[in-house]
Amino acid sequence: MNTLDAPSRRRFLKSGALIGGGLVVGFVVPGAKRFAAAAPAAAAAASAGFAPNAFLRVGSDDTVTVLLSHSEMGQGIWTGLAMLIAEELDADWSKIKVEHAPAAPAYAHTMFGMQMTGGSTSTWTEFERYRMAGATARALLLAAASKRLGVPAEQLCTENGAVIAGSRRLRYGELAAAAAALPPPATPPTLKDAKDWKIIGKPTRRLDGPEKIDGRAKFGMDVQFDGLLTALVARAPVFGGTVKSFDDRAARAVAGVRDVVQVPSGVAVVADHYWAAKQGRDALKIDWDTGPHAAGLDDAKLRAEFARLAAAGGGAVASKAGDADAALKRAAKVIEAEYHVPYLAHAPMEPLNCTVKIGADRCEIWTGTQFQTMDQGVAAKITGLAPEQVQIHTTFLGGGFGRRATPSSDFVSEAVYVAKAAGKPVKTVWSREDDVRGGYYRPMYLQRARIGLDAQGRPVAWKHVMVGQSIIMGSPFEKALVKNGIDSTSVEGVADSPYLRDIGDRFVELHSPQTGIPVLWWRSVGHSYNAFVMESLIDEAAHAAGRDPVEYRRSLLGAHPRHLAALNLVAEKAGWGAKLPAGRARGVAVHESFGSYIAQVAEVSLLDAPGGGKRIRVHRFVCAIDCGLAVNPDGVRAQMESGINFGLGAALYSELTFKDGRVQQSNYHDYRVLRLDEAPAIEVHIVASAEKMGGAGEPGTAPVAAAVANAVFALSGQRLRELPLRAKA
Repeated sequence: MNTLDAPSRRRFLKSGALIGGGLVVGFVVPGAKRFAAAAPAAAAAASAGFAPNAFLRVGSDDTVTVLLSHSEMGQGIWTGLAMLIAEELDADWSKIKVEHAPAAPAYAHTMFGMQMTGGSTSTWTEFERYRMAGATARALLLAAASKRLGVPAEQLCTENGAVIAGSRRLRYGELAAAAAALPPPATPPTLKDAKDWKIIGKPTRRLDGPEKIDGRAKFGMDVQFDGLLTALVARAPVFGGTVKSFDDRAARAVAGVRDVVQVPSGVAVVADHYWAAKQGRDALKIDWDTGPHAAGLDDAKLRAEFARLAAAGGGAVASKAGDADAALKRAAKVIEAEYHVPYLAHAPMEPLNCTVKIGADRCEIWTGTQFQTMDQGVAAKITGLAPEQVQIHTTFLGGGFGRRATPSSDFVSEAVYVAKAAGKPVKTVWSREDDVRGGYYRPMYLQRARIGLDAQGRPVAWKHVMVGQSIIMGSPFEKALVKNGIDSTSVEGVADSPYLRDIGDRFVELHSPQTGIPVLWWRSVGHSYNAFVMESLIDEAAHAAGRDPVEYRRSLLGAHPRHLAALNLVAEKAGWGAKLPAGRARGVAVHESFGSYIAQVAEVSLLDAPGGGKRIRVHRFVCAIDCGLAVNPDGVRAQMESGINFGLGAALYSELTFKDGRVQQSNYHDYRVLRLDEAPAIEVHIVASAEKMGGAGEPGTAPVAAAVANAVFALSGQRLRELPLRAKA
């Protein structure tokens, strides 16, 4: 059965015979419409009310295959979502297998209305849907067993992949074919009570771990089949540049080069293998029209322009209450500070790649992507096919961090153009240098704040100006996420900060200049820089008030119990206030993002750096998280560790600089990320919580830089207001 078709629910449920006598469970949910304008195919499914969604297969060999509607990119949903189905199905965990689902409206995100992975939403948005799929399969298997045994279904029970009737046991595989022939349950089955869970909430080893360790796991770069060629594209060295003319004679003379084709993004060299394609690309002679950004686009000019905007006023108002200017005049003490963060690349370990095979009536794509619906629609437009004729094989992603979720589907659309022009199956590969110098970035931001404190040191006035590019304006998501000139991702963590919400006189202003530099969400998005600014400012206020940073935050977060619980837990586990070895200090930060509440304590020292100066050494990092229910506590801990190390690389080393419209960095040697020997000892503690579930993939990154910067201040008195953090001698 072609899962890209849209069969009736009943026919879908009866299709088990097509997989060797097994059972396919299709479960239906209303589609979401939040991003309908951006994802017309998904929106069509949503507007229809219901669509068949195949989320699991029970085979005659007892295997239970979970179809993952989202992409596994290291965040652990390959295991976490399977746990939801296995719990309600009472499956034998050793028989669980997982596959990425095909690209189809049936697998649309329950909140965004399109098939995608991002926003730390996969687990909590699928919590009901995947459990219901498991419960539906269990109900059908019970009904099949009831007919075979002549025993009412309510007198049967299930356990570890079998239906039990007294001393008799029927394996799910024995019942799968019969269950597939039954009509779906007339009413949705009742889900288990939390007290009866045996899998959900228990630390569980990752299902994808063994195959990633021994090399069996297939990433996009691993795709290979007979007749597949490899291409590299020469792109303009300046954003917005285009090809005026090119000479490909030397490139075609390289052994292994099969073709040279022009595509919208540049000139592609198609060859038998990567090295031939690279040598051929190096041999190209291209005359570029460098466009409007070749002159004048550099860091100094950008910072000067951002500073001018910050001083000019007149930006969009993100938050306003009372009269901040008047309250500042009445304040007992005023803190003034300017913070700056640079452009950042995503720099995933697996470089971008996409394999495309185009036929007369079908286009097949193999890639690690976060945006199946967008990619499918773009490929359909390029090839002239219908979206359902574009089949996407989602592979494991060797890191995403937002880079593989581009609204323009840049690396996928480029690969489709290359394969179409070449007339053969082609894997288009980006080197890391290609991506660092010609990809999408976290935007640069300049922020200025004036905070008025009363005689007791509490903030009573706050005026905040933010200047930086919007990642949403001009994208298909602008209508959904930009209101009154405010990109919600630009101001998240500032305009809605718990500290600001409790201040009667506040004003937050946003300027969103356009620079010509392409920007995109980056792990923890606006929180990645706003948490640094806000938690550093609160630390400045604590010291100005002469208060301990933890005690000061406690005094401000009394009306915010989830923030406070995370703060209290991390302070306890980090031993806040206990004596440290000479030359070390602690810093703290608390931040809410993606529905989760994170508190972190960094323990740092300053070491002599080669060539003079000091370098920051982070020895220990303690993290507390309240994410509501932790479906897989091991997965949550792993994501906190991942997010902390990712954030530390950005806090200590990473930055992109520009000169004459060109990115100056190229790879890990000059765009530094955290190295293994620099990783601190990390402790993660999960707050016992019955609150609404939040995400885990991104929140751990957001407070990292602030915790480190605050520790450096506690140690040396240096207030570091710019990333990456650079301590002075």
